[in-house]
Amino acid sequence: MLTVHHLGISQSERIVWLCEELEIPYELKVYERDPVTRLAPADYKALHPVGTAPIITDGDVVLPESGAIIEYIIGKYGNGRLAVAPGAKNFADYLFWFHFANASMMPRQSVRMGQPAAGEETPRARFMRERSEKAWDLVEARLGEAAYFAGDELTAADIMWGFTLTTMRYWAPVDISGKRNILAYLQKIGARPAYQRAMAKGDPGMTPMLT
Repeated sequence: MLTVHHLGISQSERIVWLCEELEIPYELKVYERDPVTRLAPADYKALHPVGTAPIITDGDVVLPESGAIIEYIIGKYGNGRLAVAPGAKNFADYLFWFHFANASMMPRQSVRMGQPAAGEETPRARFMRERSEKAWDLVEARLGEAAYFAGDELTAADIMWGFTLTTMRYWAPVDISGKRNILAYLQKIGARPAYQRAMAKGDPGMTPMLT
């Protein structure tokens, strides 16, 4: 039985959303963060040496890492749904945006955590902030030319981006009030029944950050 081990307010919300979009059977185990450290509890860390979310188990398989999990589930249980085939004209777009979410955008947002105010920042902090802002501008431009990250239809690339554009801002606040295309996209994502089910199951006490 496929089991999604969901750590509250974490990247594992992606996997819950994916399973809901694919409408596949799965077991959901929700873990609460340590109330003092806000880190994963010991029983979550014990699942795999990396000790971070997301993690799935499937029989003898114990698999961490968002992208790997999404490809595993789509390949084994989704019959390729939400992926883009190599022969499709938007295959390269799909690959780029699928990987850019965690490989580039997430690290650029992570460095914002605990950063000083703009007037106090070091040259390195300024460089990292500007690099982060360029990534947000790139996303805003993409969502102005396409309905979804890979093109006209929702794909796993959007599943990867959901957390990055929403719940990640809980940890690394960023003002997106001027990002009209991103905001419109988030409203579209937030209206999806599968997304609503996923958030209600995984983080029922948290209002999704769609604005």
